[in-house]
Amino acid sequence: ALARSGSPAPALARAGWRARLDAAPLAALTAAAEHLPLLERLGCRTLGEVRALPRAGLARRCGAALLEALDQAYGERPESFEWLCCPETFEAWLELPGRVESAPALMFGARRLLLQMCGWLAARHAGVRRFVLCWRHDFHRSGVDDAGELEVRLGEPTREPEHLARLLGELLAHVTLPGPVGELGLRADAPEPLQPAGPALPLTAGRQVREGETLAQLLERLSARLGAERVRRPVLCSDHRPEAMQRWVPAAVAGAAAGSVAALPAGLPQPGWLLPQPQPLATRQNRPQHHGPLQLLAGPHRVEAGWWAVTPGEPGRAGRDYFVAWNERAGLLWIYRERVPAGTAAGWFLHGVFG
Repeated sequence: ALARSGSPAPALARAGWRARLDAAPLAALTAAAEHLPLLERLGCRTLGEVRALPRAGLARRCGAALLEALDQAYGERPESFEWLCCPETFEAWLELPGRVESAPALMFGARRLLLQMCGWLAARHAGVRRFVLCWRHDFHRSGVDDAGELEVRLGEPTREPEHLARLLGELLAHVTLPGPVGELGLRADAPEPLQPAGPALPLTAGRQVREGETLAQLLERLSARLGAERVRRPVLCSDHRPEAMQRWVPAAVAGAAAGSVAALPAGLPQPGWLLPQPQPLATRQNRPQHHGPLQLLAGPHRVEAGWWAVTPGEPGRAGRDYFVAWNERAGLLWIYRERVPAGTAAGWFLHGVFG
């Protein structure tokens, strides 16, 4: 109220704040300004003159809201404010200034929507792993949907507009629009809590602490450009079969990491290089041969697993006895002998190389 009334006179500046409020004009208080003609006819020009009026009569003529505003302005009644609550989901639409016929050209409007979404996420202290870009075509053709959408998935929650714009631009480069677009929308319905970055040290407060993009952001961008199936990463699996201890999944898939992975038995040798397929070894006098006879140094380490495997293309049952073998020409090798029923010849196979 005092700010709206202008600079006070020197005498009022030296007076108390109540005296300054008493001298403030009626227009300084919004609730009083609504009843300005009536109060002026009553001879009131300042807030102090309004407070001097009988409260019961003032409430009948102007309502209880004026008395409540006066009490709050003078600190005689607590003032409460309604909290601004952000919506649980984000959805915004933008009518484009012209008809857009190329998908990459949609980035002009998509950037504005992304900035709005990032502002909504910042207010909620959250990030997104998934959002959807929607558009509506400016035509009605039988057999063709008049709307389309593009779903964007991320490996980790984020609200960085530059990264989201880069990723969306890579995906839009592979989209072909069936017709001109007149309206663009953005939707995000699953925000996740996002821990803010730690406060910068005083010496680095004015610098860019991190340059470039994180590894997760790089993988997301490469997956969008090259295709999700062409950018993969290994994931550990809880399995004793060497060929099933890991699997390759799309790098940008969220939650692709394995849960609990059983620890390997202590002292079990593991080679640095594993062959894609076990290589059969020749035998001579029941001794495996690889560039000459092999000397068994350690073993057997028995693996009996995979009897439950029924999925086509997955490694099947494995019954093997693994050994660490050596000779001067081949070096240290990881070989195994198949476990077969009695009376059946067991084959030897090379499965890995140490070093």
